[in-house]
Amino acid sequence: MMRKTLLRVLALALIAVPVAAQDKTTGSIRGRVRVEAGTPADVVVVAQQGEREAARATTNSRGEFTIAGLPPGRYSLTFRKPGLSVGRIDDVEVKAGKTRQLGDRLIMTVDEGSLALIRGSVFTAEGRSFAGVRVELARVEPDGTLKKLDGRITNETGSFGFRLPPAPARYRITAKADGMETASKDVEVDGAAIYRLALQLRRKE
Repeated sequence: MMRKTLLRVLALALIAVPVAAQDKTTGSIRGRVRVEAGTPADVVVVAQQGEREAARATTNSRGEFTIAGLPPGRYSLTFRKPGLSVGRIDDVEVKAGKTRQLGDRLIMTVDEGSLALIRGSVFTAEGRSFAGVRVELARVEPDGTLKKLDGRITNETGSFGFRLPPAPARYRITAKADGMETASKDVEVDGAAIYRLALQLRRKE
């Protein structure tokens, strides 16, 4: 009895596959999203015709997505993920029985309005910009220990910058250079904003 039931299920499955494969009335859109920072996973991709949402999909860990079952026509795609600027591609034509390949031409940039930005400059004791300085970022944990997060080298104007989540936290910025005393300052982050500081390096005695 069980064997007959299994055979019937398999037979129905075999019948259903060619029927689905023969449906040439709709098309699909496939592509890959790249991001300026973070992971390309979980970007919500919405296909619209005018103000009407036709379908949506979510990118995988590689930033890939497929929107299937779209009637032939022209669509606009919007790409959204918290912390990133909204992306958009207009006038994407979908043909029946075809997959429109978009490749990886869309790059989503960081939405600086949703981040905490630490920007600073390093100077010499004489007040001149100090290029080529190693600047390290660490989070100050509740017990006072430091967790190193990132590092930068100051540019030709002695400037540097870090992008951080806006959650409240305390960070320590440390500047190091050969022959110079180490300098550091703490920054209290309490939301999305730009936090500025200046560090001065003096020669070792």
